[in-house]
Amino acid sequence: MGKFLSEMKPPRGAVKNKKRLGRGDASGHGGTSTKGHKGQRARAGGYHKGPTFEGGQMPLVRRVPKRGFTNIFRKEYTVVNLDAFEGIPAGTVVDAAYLKAQRRIRKLGDGLKVLGDGELKVSLTIVAEKFSETAKQKIEKSGGTAKLAQAAS
Repeated sequence: MGKFLSEMKPPRGAVKNKKRLGRGDASGHGGTSTKGHKGQRARAGGYHKGPTFEGGQMPLVRRVPKRGFTNIFRKEYTVVNLDAFEGIPAGTVVDAAYLKAQRRIRKLGDGLKVLGDGELKVSLTIVAEKFSETAKQKIEKSGGTAKLAQAAS
């Protein structure tokens, strides 16, 4: 090839001329400028009215009553099951920072909650904001300890 980037151009016939609208009958798009006759879509800004627009009818979003509320004090815990601790060496202190560094959790919300799904084969010291009863029993059964961390406030 041997061309410079500045010399490159699309092949012949690949680029078409833009419609020149509102330039009279000689342009081939005169009169209505390819928009048809009258109506909402023929007018300026009349094409897209938004996802809830129903042609002037009262939209469903406004016909249906509002329900519920969002609790701004809700705590979102990152949930981890016991099987996530598989492969961690015995005697390790496992907390949220350790799990994140090991890429066993993606992000930490308002704290860590450990659930009892899976088996724990080694004794670990697990530090979390919350534990389920079964998780606590399984951790202590394997010789480890379940420590409560100070909840993030």
